[in-house]
Amino acid sequence: MRILALETSTEYCSVALWQDGNVSGRSELAGQRHSEILMDMLDAVLADAGISLQQLDGLAFGRGPGSFTGVRIACGVVQGLALGVDIPVAGVCTLQALAEASGQDKVIAVLDARMGELYHAAYEKQTGDWVEVSAPRVCKPADAPLVPGTGWHLLGSGLAVDAALLDRYDGQLTGIDGSVVPQASAVARLGAREILRGAGVDAAQALPLYVRDKVALTTAERQCAK
Repeated sequence: MRILALETSTEYCSVALWQDGNVSGRSELAGQRHSEILMDMLDAVLADAGISLQQLDGLAFGRGPGSFTGVRIACGVVQGLALGVDIPVAGVCTLQALAEASGQDKVIAVLDARMGELYHAAYEKQTGDWVEVSAPRVCKPADAPLVPGTGWHLLGSGLAVDAALLDRYDGQLTGIDGSVVPQASAVARLGAREILRGAGVDAAQALPLYVRDKVALTTAERQCAK
């Protein structure tokens, strides 16, 4: 079984190939160059493995939340490839991919959503699978959903938004790391599980997860914030 995965929802651009449990791939700090480098990275990962698109059994992509443009890039590329070779697609929440990439079992995943907000979700790994403790949403750091118990790891770029986030989980955290990002290798592992379970979808049903529609503050809102 071979699953190719793409992740472009943050400033990183990554591609990974899952082959019967083994994962290989490439990742690059792309800034806003995802559309320029993604296809070359994809071709390189397939060439390194010595396989073609026609030999894939499925595709996976980080469906968001994250950069609106980045999420659309991954979604559009995967839809086009899947239609061309007629294989199923698995859309993976980028917050869950962040949790998977961390190597921890209890994760509060936060990504910078701009405008003083963050994308937030919490997951706990049980018997090898992630259980959603708090569903993906956008919120102010001071309004981040509470989670039960202790032993949580607070991870992701959302840590830089506001120190109020740390106060929200005072006494519950075991670890803090703002450098963890969603990567295609994590998307590949999660997507492979979905496709192996028969939960892959047709390319037309592979849709982004935006969480919110608003992408920028108005001039009046920016002035008020100052």
